[in-house]
Amino acid sequence: MIAFPSFVGIAAHPDLLSAVQSALQPHCYNFRLRSSSKLTGQKDKMATPGEQPTRTRIESDSMGQIEVPANVYWGAQTQRSLLHFNVGRDTMPPELIRAFGILKKACALVNQDLGKLPAEKAKLIVRAADEVIAGKLDDQFPLRIWQTGSGTQTNMNVNEVISNRAIELAGGEMGSKKPIHPNDDVNMSQSSNDTFPAAMHIAAAERVTNALIPAVKTVHDAIAAKAKEFKDVVKIGRTHLQDAVPLTFGQEFGGWASLLERDIKRLEQVLDGLYDLAIGGTAVGTGLNAHPEFAERAAKKIAELTGLPFRSHPNKFAALSAHDEIVFAQGALETLAASFMKISNDIRWLASGPRCGLGELSIPENEPGSSIMPGKVNPTQAEAMTMVCVQVHGATAAVGFAGSQGNFELNVFKPVMIYNFLHSVTLIADACHGYVEYMIKGIEVDRAKVDWYVNNSLMLVTALAPKVGYDKAAKIAHTAHVERTSLLEAALKLGYLTREEFNDLMKPEKMTRP
Repeated sequence: MIAFPSFVGIAAHPDLLSAVQSALQPHCYNFRLRSSSKLTGQKDKMATPGEQPTRTRIESDSMGQIEVPANVYWGAQTQRSLLHFNVGRDTMPPELIRAFGILKKACALVNQDLGKLPAEKAKLIVRAADEVIAGKLDDQFPLRIWQTGSGTQTNMNVNEVISNRAIELAGGEMGSKKPIHPNDDVNMSQSSNDTFPAAMHIAAAERVTNALIPAVKTVHDAIAAKAKEFKDVVKIGRTHLQDAVPLTFGQEFGGWASLLERDIKRLEQVLDGLYDLAIGGTAVGTGLNAHPEFAERAAKKIAELTGLPFRSHPNKFAALSAHDEIVFAQGALETLAASFMKISNDIRWLASGPRCGLGELSIPENEPGSSIMPGKVNPTQAEAMTMVCVQVHGATAAVGFAGSQGNFELNVFKPVMIYNFLHSVTLIADACHGYVEYMIKGIEVDRAKVDWYVNNSLMLVTALAPKVGYDKAAKIAHTAHVERTSLLEAALKLGYLTREEFNDLMKPEKMTRP
C-alpha cells in the first residue's frame, strides 16, 4: 500500500502537512496504485503503510503546480479533489467511469471525423479509453461522490487518466500533456456540464438494460413456474390479515408474477428518456466551441459503441439544467421495490412458523437463524430483499429532491443522483440472484396445513349467501365461531339448510373462479 506525498511548499509547516496527510490517507488503502516505469526508468518502491513513496512527479493546472504520486495516471485536478473533498467513503461507481470511457472514445472519433483532432491523437485517446471501458484502469478513479455538483472533478479525472495513459502509450513523459492534453484533446468540444449528464444516461441505460431487467425477469420466471406448479392447490385467502374466501396458490403466485411483469414494462418505458444525451450542449446548452454536427454525431457514435439507441437530446438547456429522466427512472425502481416488498412480506408470512405460524409454505433452510436457538431457520432472502427495498425508497427521496434543485442553466446535484440510481440498480439486481436460487426455486406447499385452513375457515360461508342471503349466512358464521363448531353444524342447528344442500354449495374449488 502507498501513502500519498505531501504538497510541495507545505513541508515546512508541520501542522498543515499533518492535516493534508490525514485527509489523503484513506485513499492509500482503497486503490492499487500503478507503477510507471516509463516515467522513472524503474519501478517505484511500494511503501508500507505510513511510509512516503520514493518518487513523485509534478503536474499542473490553471491553479498552479502540485505533487502527484509518480505511479498513478491521474493529474493535478484529481489530486486537488482528493484533498478538498475527503468526504465519506463513496467513490464514483465503475459503471459511470465505463460510461465516461465510452463517451471520451466517441468524442475523439467524432472530432477526428470533423477534422478537429489529428488521427494519431484520436488513436491514442481511443486506446486509453478502451482500457477505461474494459475496467483496466478502475483503480485510477478515486474521487468521492461528495464533490462539485457538476461532477467536474470526475470529468477531469477521466481526462487526466486518458491523457497520461495515452502519453505513456506514445512513449512520452506523464504530466507533460504532450502529445495528449487532458483539456484540449481529451475534452475537446466538451464541458463537464454536458459530459457528466451524458455519462449518467449512458450508465443508467446500460445497467437497466443489461443488469436490472434480466435479473427481474429471472425472478418473474421463477415465480411464474411456481404458479404453474401449484395452480390447482386451493388455499384460503386473506384480506386485512383476516380469513377470506379461497383462491389457488397458482392465482396468488400469478399475482406476484404479474406485478413484476408490469414493473419490467415500466423499466422499459423509462429507457426512452435515458437515450437522450446532453453531449454537445457544452457549458450552458448553446453548444459553444463544438462543431454544429458534433452533438448528433457523438450520440450516434455512442449508440454504435453500446448497441443502444442513444440520440442527441432535442433541448440541451433542459438536458443540463434538469435531470427529470433520472428522477422518472428512479421512480420506476421505487415501484419495483414496492412490488418486491409486497412479494417478500407475503412469502415470509406464508412461511412463518414452522409450527406456530401460518406455515402454508416451506422455504429452503440455507443457514442457521439464531446464535442461541438451535434449529431456528429464518426467511433471510426475503429479509435481504426487503432491506434493499427500504434502501431504494430512501434513494428515491434523495434523487427526487436533488432533481428538483436545478438553478438556471445547471443542476448541481448530478453525482448524488447517479450514485443513488446506480446503487439502487445494483442492489436490486444482485438481490434477485439469491432470491431465486436460494428461496423461490425451493418453495414447497404444506398441503396438510393448507387443507386444514380451508376446511376450517368461516369465510367459506360466502358460498351459502346466494342461497340463504347475507344475513342468515352471517349468522351461520357467527354461530360457528362463538360455539366453536363447523359451518355445517351451525347451518343445521339454525335450520337454514339441509346437509345435502350444504354439501352441494360448499365446494371450495368452485369458489376460486366466477
